[in-house]
Amino acid sequence: MNRSELLASLARCVGERHVLTTPTDTAPFSQDWRRKYRGEAAAVVSPASTAEVAAVLQLAHAQRIPVVTQGGNTGMSGGATPDGSGTQIVLSTRRLNRIRHVDALNDTIEVEAGVVLEAVQVAASEVGRLFPLALAAQGSCTIGGNLATNAGGTAVLRYGNARDLALGLEVVTPDGRIWNGLRGLRKDNTGYDLKQLYIGSEGTLGVITAAVLMLFPPPAARRTAMLTLPSIDNAVQLLNRVRAELGPALTAFEVISAACVPVLQRHFPAMRWPFETLVPVVALIETSDHESEAHARDTLAFVLEQALEDEIATDGVIGESVAQSRALWTLREHLSEAQALEGSHIKHDIAVPISRVAAFVDAAVKQLQRGFPGARMAWFGHLGDGNLHFNVLAPVDADPQAFCARQDEVNRLVHDLVQAHSGSISAEHGLGQLRRDESARYKDSVELALMQGVKQALDPLGLMNPGKVLGPMPEG
Repeated sequence: MNRSELLASLARCVGERHVLTTPTDTAPFSQDWRRKYRGEAAAVVSPASTAEVAAVLQLAHAQRIPVVTQGGNTGMSGGATPDGSGTQIVLSTRRLNRIRHVDALNDTIEVEAGVVLEAVQVAASEVGRLFPLALAAQGSCTIGGNLATNAGGTAVLRYGNARDLALGLEVVTPDGRIWNGLRGLRKDNTGYDLKQLYIGSEGTLGVITAAVLMLFPPPAARRTAMLTLPSIDNAVQLLNRVRAELGPALTAFEVISAACVPVLQRHFPAMRWPFETLVPVVALIETSDHESEAHARDTLAFVLEQALEDEIATDGVIGESVAQSRALWTLREHLSEAQALEGSHIKHDIAVPISRVAAFVDAAVKQLQRGFPGARMAWFGHLGDGNLHFNVLAPVDADPQAFCARQDEVNRLVHDLVQAHSGSISAEHGLGQLRRDESARYKDSVELALMQGVKQALDPLGLMNPGKVLGPMPEG
């Protein structure tokens, strides 16, 4: 099948208007959000239904054409970007955008893969429910992408990852068959839990087209506080204390290192940082209370006062209104963008056991300062689940290209330390193509073989998002 025949066949699947082929039209789909990876697509197709997705995959399977599924294109690891061959089809889920059903009595919502995360939050709110997944990119990222990468976000501590919030999936297999697993059940012990294979697989096993997601009663009140701390060890102590005192009411516990603050202030000067003195670590805490506003404030205030008296923390503020709490979260949510504007930084999305976070941070900072003098360790993230975005920024006056040329050295140092502390080199951003080869270095050979076996069983032709997640098998 030549190119014109292929495009005509795709047009029959989804409609001519929804097959993009010119470089101008395909460019936004051919570059990742960080502008680190750029490819070239044979075409970008936008199905409007599961049946249309199936038709596209049947055609691609018959013609041996690789398919890269893409949602909001907000990924951080190049997992939804086509390669440079010009032979791959990008399947955009942007037209799979219906909220199919809300079942308030069952606390579930059924949505298509292209629905934007924020739209799910709003739909849940309209029936008096909460969908707790929350990300900085929630205005543009999609549910399909959230599930494909097993997104975490700020409320993992209370509600879990995307994996924990999905009860059922609808998936189109690489050969175009449709698996309807849209069951809103919390207990289903009838064999393999197939949905868990697809969640976190980054589009390498099939195309998620819809999902049944869990909803929750909204809290009566939320409170947000920000505290200054002498060290990351103090942050771990504070987390332990707050969890013991508040239990499941603790929704989020974030940390921000000192090096993040000048970068944030430089690129977003209108955002007011609440403390005059720069301190080593800041903690951002959110609680969800099911009693009342007064109970929420008094409970959080008591815990924080005790932390100040015991010198675990040195200063703090509590958001006294929704606007004040929102302002504190806005600071946290703009850290990634500020660092992107700063340029010349090497990102890491790592996780280690909470008990080892302080030891990891101390070791990484010391070794990086020794090996890369002047480098700025602008780390932040979700201490409550052990996930840090341990980003290393170039020295202020350094040649940015020379610094970034040493990325492999920086990665090796950080990831070796992650391995030594029983951690993971990707906590929530996925492997994509950014960390694919790194993962092969650190994963157990048996684990890699099992993953390859799953890929071979479900996608034997290797057509689904090739070159992502799985690298070449190690010899021996």
